[in-house]
Amino acid sequence: QLVESGGGSVQTGGSLRLSCTASGLTSSHYCMAWFRQLPGKEREGVATIYIGDGATYYADSAKGRFTISHDNANVLYLQMNSLKPEDTASYYCAARRPNSDAIWYQTTWYGSWGQGTQVTVS
Repeated sequence: QLVESGGGSVQTGGSLRLSCTASGLTSSHYCMAWFRQLPGKEREGVATIYIGDGATYYADSAKGRFTISHDNANVLYLQMNSLKPEDTASYYCAARRPNSDAIWYQTTWYGSWGQGTQVTVS
C-alpha cells in the first residue's frame, strides 16, 4: 500500500516535498517512482529510484529542480524546487519489481499505486 502526502498550493518559484509511505513491500530490491497527471492527460513519469542501489532517473522536466529519495523507513520523497505553473498536477507514487526490460516512465510496469496528492503552482 502506498500513501502520498505533502501536496498543496505554492507560488511560482516555491518548493514542496511530497512523501509516500510504503507498506507491504516484502523485498528490499524494488523500484519506486513519482508520476503526475493532468485532467484528461496521460500519467507521466517524473522520477524513479531503485531502492537496491539508489540509482535515480529523471524526466527532462524534472532534472535540476526535483530530487527523488528514499529512507530506511520505507518512505519515498520528491523534493520539488523552483516550481512552475506547468508542474501543477496530481502526483502519484508507484512501485514495481526490478525488471531489465522495464521502461521506468511507462505506467504499465507498476503494480502498486498511491491515491495521489494535488500540487498547484500559481
